[in-house]
Amino acid sequence: MDLFLALKALIMGIVEGLTEFLPISSTGHLILAGSLLNFTGEKIKVFEIVIQAGAMLAVCWEYRARISMVLAGLMSDAKAQKFALNLVVAFLPAAGLGFLFNKSIKAALFYPVPVALAFIIGGLIILWVERRHKRKPIAARVESVDAMTTLDAFKIGCAQAFALVPGTSRSGATIIGGMLFGLSRKAATEFSFFLAIPTLFSATVYSLYKERALLSAADIPLFGIGAIAAFVSACLCVRWLLRYISSHDFSVFAWYRIVFGVAVLASFYTGVVVWAD
Repeated sequence: MDLFLALKALIMGIVEGLTEFLPISSTGHLILAGSLLNFTGEKIKVFEIVIQAGAMLAVCWEYRARISMVLAGLMSDAKAQKFALNLVVAFLPAAGLGFLFNKSIKAALFYPVPVALAFIIGGLIILWVERRHKRKPIAARVESVDAMTTLDAFKIGCAQAFALVPGTSRSGATIIGGMLFGLSRKAATEFSFFLAIPTLFSATVYSLYKERALLSAADIPLFGIGAIAAFVSACLCVRWLLRYISSHDFSVFAWYRIVFGVAVLASFYTGVVVWAD
Protein backbone atom coordinates (compact mmCIF):
# COMPACT_ATOMS: atom_id res chain seq x y z
CA MET A 1 0.00 0.00 0.00
CA ASP A 2 1.21 3.52 -0.83
CA LEU A 3 2.54 5.10 2.40
CA PHE A 4 1.39 8.56 1.33
CA LEU A 5 -2.12 7.20 0.78
CA ALA A 6 -1.97 5.49 4.18
CA LEU A 7 -0.99 8.79 5.81
CA LYS A 8 -3.98 10.49 4.21
CA ALA A 9 -6.24 7.72 5.53
CA LEU A 10 -4.74 8.15 9.00
CA ILE A 11 -5.33 11.91 8.96
CA MET A 12 -8.90 11.46 7.77
CA GLY A 13 -9.55 8.91 10.52
CA ILE A 14 -8.24 11.27 13.19
CA VAL A 15 -10.35 14.12 11.80
CA GLU A 16 -13.44 11.89 11.86
CA GLY A 17 -12.88 10.70 15.43
CA LEU A 18 -12.23 14.17 16.81
CA THR A 19 -15.24 15.76 15.12
CA GLU A 20 -18.00 13.11 15.05
CA PHE A 21 -19.32 13.81 18.55
CA LEU A 22 -18.57 17.52 18.76
CA PRO A 23 -21.15 20.00 17.35
CA ILE A 24 -18.83 20.99 14.51
CA SER A 25 -19.73 18.48 11.74
CA SER A 26 -17.53 15.49 11.01
CA THR A 27 -18.88 15.21 7.46
CA GLY A 28 -18.06 18.85 6.80
CA HIS A 29 -14.52 18.41 8.12
CA LEU A 30 -14.02 15.24 6.09
CA ILE A 31 -15.16 16.96 2.89
CA LEU A 32 -12.81 19.88 3.53
CA ALA A 33 -9.89 17.70 4.65
CA GLY A 34 -10.35 15.36 1.69
CA SER A 35 -10.48 18.31 -0.67
CA LEU A 36 -7.33 19.82 0.85
CA LEU A 37 -5.49 16.48 0.71
CA ASN A 38 -6.83 15.74 -2.78
CA PHE A 39 -8.31 12.59 -1.26
CA THR A 40 -11.58 12.57 -3.18
CA GLY A 41 -13.69 10.40 -5.47
CA GLU A 42 -16.55 7.92 -5.23
CA LYS A 43 -14.50 5.31 -3.35
CA ILE A 44 -13.36 7.95 -0.85
CA LYS A 45 -16.99 8.84 -0.13
CA VAL A 46 -17.49 5.21 0.90
CA PHE A 47 -14.29 5.40 2.96
CA GLU A 48 -15.66 8.45 4.81
CA ILE A 49 -18.83 6.56 5.73
CA VAL A 50 -16.92 3.47 6.87
CA ILE A 51 -14.58 5.34 9.18
CA GLN A 52 -17.64 6.86 10.85
CA ALA A 53 -18.35 3.31 12.00
CA GLY A 54 -14.95 3.35 13.71
CA ALA A 55 -16.03 6.42 15.66
CA MET A 56 -19.37 4.75 16.44
CA LEU A 57 -17.52 1.79 17.98
CA ALA A 58 -15.92 4.22 20.43
CA VAL A 59 -19.38 4.89 21.89
CA CYS A 60 -20.06 1.15 22.03
CA TRP A 61 -16.82 0.72 23.98
CA GLU A 62 -17.35 3.65 26.35
CA TYR A 63 -20.93 2.62 27.11
CA ARG A 64 -20.43 -1.13 26.81
CA ALA A 65 -21.94 -1.83 30.25
CA ARG A 66 -25.10 0.15 29.49
CA ILE A 67 -25.45 -1.37 26.02
CA SER A 68 -25.02 -4.89 27.43
CA MET A 69 -27.75 -4.24 30.00
CA VAL A 70 -30.13 -2.98 27.31
CA LEU A 71 -29.48 -5.95 25.04
CA ALA A 72 -29.88 -8.40 27.92
CA GLY A 73 -33.17 -6.81 28.96
CA LEU A 74 -34.82 -6.39 25.56
CA MET A 75 -37.16 -9.32 26.11
CA SER A 76 -38.05 -8.68 29.74
CA ASP A 77 -37.08 -5.25 31.08
CA ALA A 78 -39.47 -2.34 30.40
CA LYS A 79 -36.72 0.26 30.90
CA ALA A 80 -34.47 -1.41 28.32
CA GLN A 81 -37.38 -1.78 25.88
CA LYS A 82 -38.29 1.91 26.21
CA PHE A 83 -34.68 2.96 25.64
CA ALA A 84 -34.39 0.78 22.52
CA LEU A 85 -37.74 2.04 21.19
CA ASN A 86 -36.63 5.65 21.63
CA LEU A 87 -33.47 4.97 19.62
CA VAL A 88 -35.48 3.38 16.80
CA VAL A 89 -37.97 6.25 16.73
CA ALA A 90 -35.19 8.87 16.73
CA PHE A 91 -33.34 7.02 13.98
CA LEU A 92 -36.24 6.83 11.52
CA PRO A 93 -36.65 10.47 10.31
CA ALA A 94 -33.06 10.88 9.11
CA ALA A 95 -32.98 7.31 7.77
CA GLY A 96 -36.10 7.82 5.69
CA LEU A 97 -35.10 11.22 4.31
CA GLY A 98 -31.55 10.04 3.71
CA PHE A 99 -32.78 7.06 1.72
CA LEU A 100 -34.94 9.31 -0.45
CA PHE A 101 -32.65 12.30 -0.96
CA ASN A 102 -29.07 11.22 -0.18
CA LYS A 103 -27.99 11.13 -3.83
CA SER A 104 -29.39 14.59 -4.55
CA ILE A 105 -27.83 16.05 -1.41
CA LYS A 106 -24.40 14.63 -2.26
CA ALA A 107 -24.57 15.96 -5.81
CA ALA A 108 -25.55 19.47 -4.74
CA LEU A 109 -23.99 20.10 -1.33
CA PHE A 110 -20.86 17.98 -0.82
CA TYR A 111 -18.51 20.83 -1.77
CA PRO A 112 -16.46 23.35 0.24
CA VAL A 113 -18.67 26.44 -0.21
CA PRO A 114 -22.03 24.86 0.88
CA VAL A 115 -20.22 23.18 3.78
CA ALA A 116 -18.66 26.49 4.88
CA LEU A 117 -22.05 28.21 4.76
CA ALA A 118 -23.59 25.42 6.86
CA PHE A 119 -20.74 25.83 9.36
CA ILE A 120 -21.53 29.52 9.77
CA ILE A 121 -25.30 29.14 9.95
CA GLY A 122 -24.98 26.28 12.46
CA GLY A 123 -22.63 28.36 14.60
CA LEU A 124 -25.08 31.25 14.69
CA ILE A 125 -27.90 28.89 15.73
CA ILE A 126 -25.80 27.46 18.58
CA LEU A 127 -24.99 30.99 19.80
CA TRP A 128 -28.69 31.90 19.70
CA VAL A 129 -29.67 28.81 21.71
CA GLU A 130 -26.95 29.32 24.32
CA ARG A 131 -27.78 33.02 24.77
CA ARG A 132 -31.46 32.14 25.01
CA HIS A 133 -30.63 29.71 27.81
CA LYS A 134 -28.58 32.36 29.64
CA ARG A 135 -31.29 35.01 29.34
CA LYS A 136 -34.07 32.72 30.52
CA PRO A 137 -32.58 29.83 32.50
CA ILE A 138 -35.22 27.11 32.70
CA ALA A 139 -34.78 23.85 34.58
CA ALA A 140 -34.51 20.94 32.17
CA ARG A 141 -37.65 18.84 31.90
CA VAL A 142 -35.63 15.69 31.15
CA GLU A 143 -32.48 15.11 33.20
CA SER A 144 -31.50 11.67 31.87
CA VAL A 145 -31.99 9.58 28.73
CA ASP A 146 -34.14 7.15 30.74
CA ALA A 147 -36.66 9.93 31.44
CA MET A 148 -37.22 10.67 27.74
CA THR A 149 -40.59 10.01 26.15
CA THR A 150 -41.11 8.58 22.68
CA LEU A 151 -42.20 12.04 21.54
CA ASP A 152 -38.91 13.49 22.83
CA ALA A 153 -37.06 10.86 20.79
CA PHE A 154 -39.06 11.65 17.66
CA LYS A 155 -38.37 15.37 17.99
CA ILE A 156 -34.64 14.73 18.33
CA GLY A 157 -34.83 12.41 15.34
CA CYS A 158 -36.35 15.23 13.30
CA ALA A 159 -33.55 17.52 14.47
CA GLN A 160 -30.98 14.91 13.39
CA ALA A 161 -32.46 14.96 9.88
CA PHE A 162 -31.08 18.49 9.41
CA ALA A 163 -27.61 16.93 9.58
CA LEU A 164 -28.18 15.41 6.13
CA VAL A 165 -26.94 18.82 4.97
CA PRO A 166 -23.12 18.51 5.19
CA GLY A 167 -21.58 20.99 7.60
CA THR A 168 -24.65 21.03 9.86
CA SER A 169 -23.34 18.40 12.35
CA ARG A 170 -25.30 15.35 13.43
CA SER A 171 -24.22 15.71 17.04
CA GLY A 172 -24.83 19.45 16.98
CA ALA A 173 -28.34 19.05 15.59
CA THR A 174 -29.30 16.36 18.11
CA ILE A 175 -27.70 18.03 21.17
CA ILE A 176 -28.95 21.54 20.48
CA GLY A 177 -32.32 20.17 19.35
CA GLY A 178 -32.54 18.12 22.53
CA MET A 179 -31.82 21.17 24.67
CA LEU A 180 -34.52 23.16 22.87
CA PHE A 181 -36.98 20.32 23.50
CA GLY A 182 -36.32 20.29 27.26
CA LEU A 183 -33.43 17.86 27.75
CA SER A 184 -30.53 18.73 30.02
CA ARG A 185 -27.19 19.30 28.33
CA LYS A 186 -25.90 15.95 29.65
CA ALA A 187 -29.02 14.00 28.61
CA ALA A 188 -29.00 15.54 25.12
CA THR A 189 -25.30 14.79 24.69
CA GLU A 190 -25.57 11.20 25.86
CA PHE A 191 -28.61 10.51 23.69
CA SER A 192 -26.68 11.94 20.74
CA PHE A 193 -23.92 9.43 21.48
CA PHE A 194 -26.34 6.51 21.61
CA LEU A 195 -28.22 7.64 18.51
CA ALA A 196 -24.92 7.53 16.60
CA ILE A 197 -24.92 3.73 16.91
CA PRO A 198 -27.91 2.85 14.66
CA THR A 199 -27.36 5.93 12.47
CA LEU A 200 -23.71 5.33 11.61
CA PHE A 201 -23.98 1.54 11.55
CA SER A 202 -26.85 1.57 9.06
CA ALA A 203 -25.13 4.23 6.93
CA THR A 204 -21.99 2.07 6.77
CA VAL A 205 -23.83 -1.13 5.84
CA TYR A 206 -25.96 0.65 3.23
CA SER A 207 -22.97 2.42 1.67
CA LEU A 208 -20.86 -0.75 1.51
CA TYR A 209 -23.72 -2.68 -0.11
CA LYS A 210 -24.63 0.05 -2.56
CA GLU A 211 -21.06 0.76 -3.68
CA ARG A 212 -19.76 -2.83 -3.46
CA ALA A 213 -18.74 -2.78 -7.12
CA LEU A 214 -16.21 -0.02 -6.38
CA LEU A 215 -14.48 -1.96 -3.61
CA SER A 216 -12.02 -4.83 -3.46
CA ALA A 217 -9.99 -6.72 -0.87
CA ALA A 218 -7.08 -4.37 -1.60
CA ASP A 219 -9.06 -1.54 0.05
CA ILE A 220 -9.23 -3.27 3.44
CA PRO A 221 -5.88 -1.94 4.81
CA LEU A 222 -6.73 1.64 3.86
CA PHE A 223 -10.20 1.44 5.36
CA GLY A 224 -8.77 -0.30 8.43
CA ILE A 225 -6.25 2.47 9.09
CA GLY A 226 -8.95 5.12 8.89
CA ALA A 227 -11.41 3.20 11.07
CA ILE A 228 -8.84 2.44 13.80
CA ALA A 229 -7.66 6.06 13.85
CA ALA A 230 -11.28 7.20 14.12
CA PHE A 231 -11.96 4.75 16.97
CA VAL A 232 -8.98 5.85 19.07
CA SER A 233 -9.49 9.58 18.56
CA ALA A 234 -13.25 9.29 19.14
CA CYS A 235 -12.68 7.47 22.46
CA LEU A 236 -10.54 10.38 23.64
CA CYS A 237 -13.06 12.92 22.36
CA VAL A 238 -16.11 11.30 24.02
CA ARG A 239 -14.39 11.19 27.41
CA TRP A 240 -13.25 14.79 27.09
CA LEU A 241 -16.66 16.07 25.96
CA LEU A 242 -18.47 14.52 28.93
CA ARG A 243 -16.07 16.30 31.29
CA TYR A 244 -16.32 19.55 29.32
CA ILE A 245 -20.12 19.87 29.36
CA SER A 246 -20.22 19.51 33.14
CA SER A 247 -19.02 23.12 33.44
CA HIS A 248 -19.14 24.70 29.96
CA ASP A 249 -21.63 25.52 27.23
CA PHE A 250 -21.20 25.09 23.45
CA SER A 251 -20.42 28.71 22.56
CA VAL A 252 -16.76 27.97 21.86
CA PHE A 253 -17.79 25.45 19.20
CA ALA A 254 -20.15 28.00 17.67
CA TRP A 255 -17.36 30.56 17.31
CA TYR A 256 -15.05 27.88 15.93
CA ARG A 257 -17.66 27.02 13.29
CA ILE A 258 -18.13 30.65 12.30
CA VAL A 259 -14.41 31.48 12.10
CA PHE A 260 -13.62 28.25 10.26
CA GLY A 261 -16.48 28.73 7.81
CA VAL A 262 -15.45 32.31 7.05
CA ALA A 263 -11.82 31.19 6.57
CA VAL A 264 -12.87 28.50 4.08
CA LEU A 265 -15.00 30.97 2.11
CA ALA A 266 -12.20 33.54 2.10
CA SER A 267 -9.61 31.01 0.96
CA PHE A 268 -11.94 29.76 -1.77
CA TYR A 269 -12.87 33.13 -3.24
CA THR A 270 -9.34 34.60 -2.99
CA GLY A 271 -7.74 31.48 -4.46
CA VAL A 272 -5.34 31.11 -1.51
CA VAL A 273 -6.39 27.45 -1.30
CA VAL A 274 -7.42 25.45 -4.34
CA TRP A 275 -10.14 23.15 -3.09
CA ALA A 276 -10.54 19.91 -5.05
CA ASP A 277 -14.02 18.70 -6.03
